[in-house]
Amino acid sequence: MFILTKIADLVQIAPHDFRKQSYVAIEDNINSKYANKVVQKIGLCICLWDILWTSEGLIGQGDGMVNVNVEFRMVVFRPFKGEVIVARITDQSSEGIYLATDFFDNIFVPWTELPEGSEFEPNENLWVWKEEDQVMYFDNNEMVRVKVISEEWHDQTPLKPIETEEGAEEQPAAVNSKPPYKITGSMNGPGLGCCLWWE
Repeated sequence: MFILTKIADLVQIAPHDFRKQSYVAIEDNINSKYANKVVQKIGLCICLWDILWTSEGLIGQGDGMVNVNVEFRMVVFRPFKGEVIVARITDQSSEGIYLATDFFDNIFVPWTELPEGSEFEPNENLWVWKEEDQVMYFDNNEMVRVKVISEEWHDQTPLKPIETEEGAEEQPAAVNSKPPYKITGSMNGPGLGCCLWWE
């Protein structure tokens, strides 16, 4: 679930950070840039693990910033395909079940990946697994085991404003509503689904 990922980047240290020791200023800048952010094709960056290499600092003209090339490793949340993770049910719809961990909430299990015999009850707004004489509920806030089957990446670059006829004002850019990183999972298999079922 958590991996160490090597990243190379340019860190800029502002003049007001010159009072700090250089490694502290570099660590603070890396954490402020990456911690708790999704980086495309890398994953959700949690925190800095260690610094592997730094170049000499070069002062930029005009702004007084010190530019330092840095290689470092980050602790990253990016479960691999086939990995089983534990999450909590946050919401349900006829399309499937939405899950979240304590720090990541873009996990989705489509209805096709629920155990065979699962049905959606619109009055209760929840999924039910019916097998022989047993009826088991996917209750909200219940802890579940889910197997990762795929991941999706969505570019978060803002879209440019929509152009209209001459003389008319431009409309604001459309907001990208898709999450930057989304995991699709499956609860169709032995040991998967609500943890209480298997205790």
